[in-house]
Amino acid sequence: MIRSFIFSDGKLVGQDLELEALRLVSADKGLVLWVDLATPTPEEIKAILEGVFQFHPLAIEDCVAPNSLPKVEDYEDYLFIVTHAIDFTRTEKFNTTELDLFLGKDYLVTFHTAPLRSVTTMIDRTVKNVGVGPRGPDRIAHTIIDLLVDNYAPVIDELRAELEELEEHVLAQESVHKTLVGEMLHVRNDFTRLRTIVRPQRDVIDRLARGDSKMIRPKLLPYFRDLRDNLARLEDTAVGYHERLMMAFDIYLNKAAFEANEGIKFLTAITAVTIPIMVIGTWYGMNFESMPELKHGYPWAIGSTLVTTILMVIYLKKKKWF
Repeated sequence: MIRSFIFSDGKLVGQDLELEALRLVSADKGLVLWVDLATPTPEEIKAILEGVFQFHPLAIEDCVAPNSLPKVEDYEDYLFIVTHAIDFTRTEKFNTTELDLFLGKDYLVTFHTAPLRSVTTMIDRTVKNVGVGPRGPDRIAHTIIDLLVDNYAPVIDELRAELEELEEHVLAQESVHKTLVGEMLHVRNDFTRLRTIVRPQRDVIDRLARGDSKMIRPKLLPYFRDLRDNLARLEDTAVGYHERLMMAFDIYLNKAAFEANEGIKFLTAITAVTIPIMVIGTWYGMNFESMPELKHGYPWAIGSTLVTTILMVIYLKKKKWF
């Protein structure tokens, strides 16, 4: 689906134009054009990216093909930016959606293959004329990315809640459970994926905030620096939670090793208690030609077994093996 919005002096003056009208508007330097491609068809991709804006074939290829990491590339007349939105659902624990942006002097083209809350929110604000309208495509790009980063917070909160639940289980339960290992590994993978997304995304915003590109107006640089700082805080939070998870995993492994040692101690204690029985029983189980104590063998054997066994139990009690 193709959505288009035309701004003049910060006011929305038109939307959802035909292709021919889009070509005319894109050539008008006095207007700001925002085109959003949401789950577009191949025909729509070709018509907009190749026909109207004539982007570089490599940029179009990178846009259509999934990119695992955020990045920014300068094509002189425009910037090609790859970002990633994240979402957290109970069915798909951790989901990412790529958002590609073509940022020019007078236009912005956004491309995504799945619905994005940040883009939907920006469209709603634009249609309802909420606040002051954007006077440049860099302002639209910043607002969309800022909304995208704001949506990271619920994901961080969900992962923190899972982490606290795991920590509670590890610390509260007397015995370890095999299911905890799978849960810990799953949460660890979520934190790892989050870090691999946030860090390069912060690098992308840092490049935009430095003012290296002429597509970003100087007055917007502080806003991009603030966005970079937000991503830095998110990264630090994710790193801290990851370290807490590793500490909980270490505690789990220590508890598992302690339980294994307790089991070995118990088995060793049982073996030690049965030593007198085995020794005396083996001795009196032999065939002797002449053995004086055979006349009173059974009482003597039973008595010796009981006494030595009790002494062994007392000794092990003092050693706290029981």
